[in-house]
Formats: sequence, C-alpha cells, structure tokens
Amino acid sequence: MFIERTAEKTFLELLQQYPIVAVTGPRQSGKTTLVRHACPYKPYVLLEDLDTRQFAQEDPRGFLSQYPDGAILDEVQRCPDLFSYLQGVVDEDSRPGLFVLTGSQQFGLHSGISQSLAGRAALLSLLPFSLAALKPADQLPERLPDLLWKGFYPPLYDRDFDPKRWYGNYVRTYIERDVRQMINVRDLSTFQKFLRFCAGRSGQLLNLSSLAGDCGITHNTARAWISVLEASYIIHLLPPHCRNFNKRLVKTPKLYFIDTGLASWLLGIGEPDQLSVHPLYGSLFESFVVGEFLKLRLHEGLDSNLFFWRDRSGLEVDLLVDEGQRIHPVEVKSGQTVAADFLKPIRRWQQLAGEISGPARLVYGCTEPQQRSDCTVVPWRQLTFMGKV
Repeated sequence: MFIERTAEKTFLELLQQYPIVAVTGPRQSGKTTLVRHACPYKPYVLLEDLDTRQFAQEDPRGFLSQYPDGAILDEVQRCPDLFSYLQGVVDEDSRPGLFVLTGSQQFGLHSGISQSLAGRAALLSLLPFSLAALKPADQLPERLPDLLWKGFYPPLYDRDFDPKRWYGNYVRTYIERDVRQMINVRDLSTFQKFLRFCAGRSGQLLNLSSLAGDCGITHNTARAWISVLEASYIIHLLPPHCRNFNKRLVKTPKLYFIDTGLASWLLGIGEPDQLSVHPLYGSLFESFVVGEFLKLRLHEGLDSNLFFWRDRSGLEVDLLVDEGQRIHPVEVKSGQTVAADFLKPIRRWQQLAGEISGPARLVYGCTEPQQRSDCTVVPWRQLTFMGKV
C-alpha cells in the first residue's frame, strides 16, 4: 500500500529547479519509495550493492556515463568520491532534475554536497510518516497510546509487522551498522545501553556527564555518540531560544527521540496499554508533538525553526515556533483535561516577549478543540494543520 507523502510535492518542485536533489533521512523512512514513485522513468542504482559500489569507486567516470539522462543513486554516501565527479557532470549538463541522491547519514551526504555540489544540489530531509500522511490514508489509530507505541516508520504500515520484533531488528540491523560505519564502537552492548538511557531522557535537558556516568563511558564518547544519533535522525536536539527575553535562561538543548515507537521499544514498553500508564507517557507525547512540527517543517524543504524557552526557576514553554517577526508559543500536555495552570508558562513568556509573541497554542491528549481568550487548545489529532502557525 502506497501512502502519499507530504514531502513529495516539495521534492517535485526541487526537481524543477536543481540538477541534483538529495533526499536524506533515517533508514526505513521511505526515501527510496518516495523518489521511485516520483521518478519512475529514472534508472535506479543501489550503492549498497557491493559490485555496483566497486564499479563506482574504481571507475566513477565510466559509471556515471551509463546514465546520460541521470539516475537515482541510493545510499550515495557509501561512495563519497562520486560527489566530485557529479560536479563535473552537472557543470556540463545542468538540466534540472538530472540526478536524485538518497542517503541515511547527514555526515556523508551533507559534507559531500557542501564540498563538491554547493549551489548545484537541493537537500530534502524525509522523516517517518506524519499525521498529515496517515490521516488521509485512514491509517491513523483511534487511540493516542496505540499511535505512540507503534510509531511512524513506514514498514509498520505497509506490511503486517509486529512492532516489538521490527524495532529490535531495526536497532540491530540499521542503527548499530551505521554506528560501525561512522565511528569505531567496540562494545555494541554499551552503545545499546546508551540508546536506552537516551530514550529514558527524551524530553529532558541534555546532560552528557550524567549519560556518560550511567553508561560507564567518557564525556567525549557520549558527545560523539549523541552526534551519531543526531546525524542518523534518531534524535533531535531542540535548542533554547537565544533571544534575551530574560537573562536567567537555560542554554542547554533538550533531547527528543524523533520516533516514539522506537523510544517505547528501547524503554521496554511491551504494549500500548502499558504505555498509557508509564511514567514517561507525558515525555513521549511531547516527543511526538515536537516530531510532528519538525516533520512539517523539514518536509517543506526548510530548516528547523523550533526552539524551547526555560528560565532558571524551571518555568518553561515546551515549543517556540520562530517565524521571524512573530514567535508562536506552544505548550504540550498529555492529559485529557485542560487545567488552568497549563497556561501559566505561556502567559509569563507572552509578558516577556511582548508584541513579538504570536498566537499561543496548547496541544493536549484529548479529541475536542477549545478556544480560550489567550490560547487555542488543539487536540492531538488536529496537529496536521499546525505546521504554519
């Protein structure tokens, strides 16, 4: 079953403008499906295939000459030398949409583009399914705990996989393999322990010293592993907003797992009903909301404009959406009843921000919207329209 992606429109627009369009994102997020669906006329080349990769590495000019009208080069970061040869090809033939590149690691793809293909390539990040993709396809679970536990990776909706087995294989087959390719991890059991501790801290301020101490690794190792998880689109580090609305501000980013299904598996949550009473249910709901805003932004081909605000007394606005002239505060609560104190952080921030503050939103775990005098209360199922607040 093909589920239409909101990012496909952006991808097709970029194909009309740039000779090379690169699609990056986590493994199994649907990159290959998207580009092959959008470009059925283009030859498809998988550079994870050993023979193909060897040909591309040993004779890059001969390899690229096979595709005078371009091609889809999948997992192109496995053959980094190709980037400089692609530069020569598109400098001679600058037709829009000539080559489509995909990759699962930001390090390899971003560095190759910035070094050799600057100005010649557009970059689009594709994360797992969003509500905006699942809802029109009638694939959105009725209950919030079911959605958070299952997560958003396309294979869980395309085929009849057991999420518990699928996530276990995903960690072993993809995440750990990518870690071996990117950095030298000798003890994968310690790395998986690190992954689980990160899942337990989703929605919290990043504390590298605490993570390192709990896992028995050095601070520098923890920093390197966090960078790998971020480059592989497993986690997102949400920065604090830098504008000085109050001098007593926290300057540490918050750690979020982009996919709540993966985080649930790492936390050992075996079923949705267990998740609904789990002490980290609120943190996972917050991760889900941040992930939805991030997807809606990245799938338009734009960089993240998401921040949080927290002063040193602990008062915090979960999400700030910075639109330039206006900054929109968003508070996130998993409960099904809106309490008066939910809006206290937003009101304090609005006082400090003044006219620059845009309309406020409260996303909560129920199904009915509400309009308060100073805030719109949005149920989780209606997040699909909130990409542009």
